[in-house]
Order: sequence, then C-alpha cells, then structure tokens
Amino acid sequence: MDITEVILHQHAEQRRMFSMLEEWPRDDEDGLDALWKRLEILLEVHAEAEERFFYPELVKLGEGAGDADSVEEEVEDAIKDHNEIRDAIRSVRRCKAGSDKWWEAVVEANVANSDHMAEEERQDLTDFRQQTTLALRHGIAVQFLRFEAEHWATGVTPVDKDPEEFVEAHEPS
Repeated sequence: MDITEVILHQHAEQRRMFSMLEEWPRDDEDGLDALWKRLEILLEVHAEAEERFFYPELVKLGEGAGDADSVEEEVEDAIKDHNEIRDAIRSVRRCKAGSDKWWEAVVEANVANSDHMAEEERQDLTDFRQQTTLALRHGIAVQFLRFEAEHWATGVTPVDKDPEEFVEAHEPS
C-alpha cells in the first residue's frame, strides 16, 4: 500500500460516483439522495483523512512540485480547496434531492472537487512520491485506511480549517 496510490484510487471512485449521479434517473429523488449521501461521506472522510495523515507529512517533507512554488503553497491551497468542497456539500444538503437548486449545488461540488483532485495529483502526490520513502507512504496508507474504515458508515463532522494555521501547525520546528 502506498498513500499516493490510495488517494489516486479514491479520486477515481469520486469521479465514478459523480458520473453515477449524472446518469441516475432524474425522477428517483430517494435514489439520488441515497447516492449523494454515500458520495458525501466519501468526500468528507477522504478530506479529513488527508488532513490528519497525508498533509502534515507533506508539510514536513515536501519541497513543492509541478506548478507549485512551495510545499506551503501546495498545502494551503489544498486545505482551502477542502473548505470549498465542504461549502459545496453544505449547499447540496440544503436543497431537495433532484431539484434544480440541488443539481446546481451538485455541479458546484463536482467542479470544486475535480479542480482540487487535478491540482493534488499534479502537485501534492508528485511531491510526496519524490520526497518520501515507500515505507513511509505505506505507513501513512495504513493509518489513512484505518481511519476511513472506522468512519465509512457514519461519516465525520465536517470542520473547515484555516489554511495558513494548518501549515504553521505542521511545519518542522
């Protein structure tokens, strides 16, 4: 297990679930609601696991990769993205499943998540693969997957984080 591969696999699952929503019968509001709840839990638990296990290590060991100027910029942007995804999820929750407003909010969540995943794959995961050992990536994957397994059924309480404070709290002393 490698945390970068685990994250990539879950990104594929997130894309697949947004696609399933797009193809779901529009008049099956209960089905749309159930599928969205499953996707919401996936998004929330995934983000929280990244913030607990992946990003703190990236702040300590990364150097910045892809088009990022620094590791600090990478992580601050990722935390900001997670907050935007949480905001979009809250918007979906406030709407009746299948309504026009609900679909607008789902698209907003999809766009925010898709933009985040592309940037994370291009910058954060590349940086982590370049700067860390497979043994460390394995250890983080185990922690990450255990946390997710413990929270898949019920999800987590979404908590926005201040991007700058997050980086400062995890920078090496």
